[in-house]
Amino acid sequence: MQITVTLTPTVTIRSNSFDPARTAKSVLCLEVGRDRFRFMVQDARRRGCYLEDYTFPSLLTDRPLTEVLPDVFRSHPVLSAGPWQEIRIGINSSSFTLIPKPLFRKEYASSYLAMMRGNALPAHEFAKSYTHDSEGFLSVFNLEHQLVDFFSGAYPLQPSVFIHQTGSLIQATADLDRLLLSPQNVWLYFEDEFVTVIYRREHQLCYCNRFGYKNVQDLAYYLLYVLDEQNLNPEETTIFLYGEITPFAEAYTELSRFMPNLVFGHTPSSLTLADEFEELLEHRYLSLYGLSLLTE
Repeated sequence: MQITVTLTPTVTIRSNSFDPARTAKSVLCLEVGRDRFRFMVQDARRRGCYLEDYTFPSLLTDRPLTEVLPDVFRSHPVLSAGPWQEIRIGINSSSFTLIPKPLFRKEYASSYLAMMRGNALPAHEFAKSYTHDSEGFLSVFNLEHQLVDFFSGAYPLQPSVFIHQTGSLIQATADLDRLLLSPQNVWLYFEDEFVTVIYRREHQLCYCNRFGYKNVQDLAYYLLYVLDEQNLNPEETTIFLYGEITPFAEAYTELSRFMPNLVFGHTPSSLTLADEFEELLEHRYLSLYGLSLLTE
């Protein structure tokens, strides 16, 4: 017997101008992972006007996402609305890799992931790719068949695009980087026991990877190793912080011992948000915001 669980968002931001009956010219941005679901709506003026953030309790994380998400979507006034102009779905899955466009072959997508993972994809997953035209490469990531079927059922015959969470961060940092005067910039995006590292030099992506860590000492070691490999001096490099981190976090205290130029990031300049979003920390939702910056 399937148990229905009532899930309440931990964060809700809603502009008074939002009208769920007028979605035909609005974009729905969704980000989904094993223990979290978030979404944001961009209205016809491409202004962020609605955001919700859900954290799944531990008793749900062992259930397939396709059993948890219906509890969120069921009778939801926004998620059940539509049709939408476009639906953008960010996938926080376990595996991804970047392949230069001249080397990419669609028929080898699964092989690229298998080489990176050290094993083949299980039968319930497949390899999906997203082309970053301005960057000159494709991101390849694992995606569950049932998850695709769920979104196809929720939004039948509506234009949609899947992208890995790191791809969304790549898009967001490209927007942030173009206005920075420093030629070398590093971004860290924090989640529970994971950090994504992106490094750009002269506006070109030079490094992107995600690390898992169990303690802040390991985190500092990994990051110092990456900086050394990229010939970056940790005492001179500006490092922008995003995601689940605050000035009071143990990770911040530890990293500041070795990296004195830590800066909490701002919202990408190309993204317009309703006034109600001012109560959010600007650095919190970079991966979700990155979905809003994809080329239509």
